[in-house]
Amino acid sequence: MNFEVIPAIDLRGGQVVRLKQGDYAQETQYAHAPAELAARYAQAGARWLHVVDLDGARAGDLANLAVIEALVKAGMQVQAGGGVRAEQDVLRLFDAGVSRVVVGSVAIREPEQVAQWLAKHGTERFTIALDTRRRDSTWTLPSAGWTEDEARTLDELAPWYAAHGARHLLCTDIERDGMLAGFNLELYRHLAQTVPQLAVQASGGVRSVEDIRGAREAGARGVILGRALLEGRFTLEDALAC
Repeated sequence: MNFEVIPAIDLRGGQVVRLKQGDYAQETQYAHAPAELAARYAQAGARWLHVVDLDGARAGDLANLAVIEALVKAGMQVQAGGGVRAEQDVLRLFDAGVSRVVVGSVAIREPEQVAQWLAKHGTERFTIALDTRRRDSTWTLPSAGWTEDEARTLDELAPWYAAHGARHLLCTDIERDGMLAGFNLELYRHLAQTVPQLAVQASGGVRSVEDIRGAREAGARGVILGRALLEGRFTLEDALAC
């Protein structure tokens, strides 16, 4: 299996934005038009694009579906999520051309339902997003755009999904998201040991090409690159080359 370097586009009101630690009050807007940015990433050689509908993640609907449909036309395979609550949402994203649907809040709250989707539509069509925040000695799983705490933990649900056929796991250390503090390599080493059958995508805090190498050595099978690319800390070409 290839190691994937995946640029990310976060959408709010149809615009490219980034949040710090998932906080909607700490938003940075970027001047790039989403479709132009996607075309640039495709030209650089990216095979995959990660898209987050931030409006949808908080409200529970696919608020930026038309923009996501336009991003698919850039020529990369797209994994997209934010606001997926029911199978109808999954089908709308598939119809828009999305290759993999990212399920977050519903994956935490209704794992049995998501397991049915995996069985029905194929395990390669989904990325399970278990974004986590360390509290005491526990990796907790906030939902609804990281605004609500849930009872289940990462160490409960990641093995559960591995046992139910999931293939792709996206895991963000929320405390590092948008902070340019480097990946939490301890987290990815832990996941590589506990759920080696899952292809883990590291996310949150990347600041350099060395961080990407570190995530790969820690056992991640891919990295999501957001703010570091938007702010030109390194090029996508350099990231892909490593």
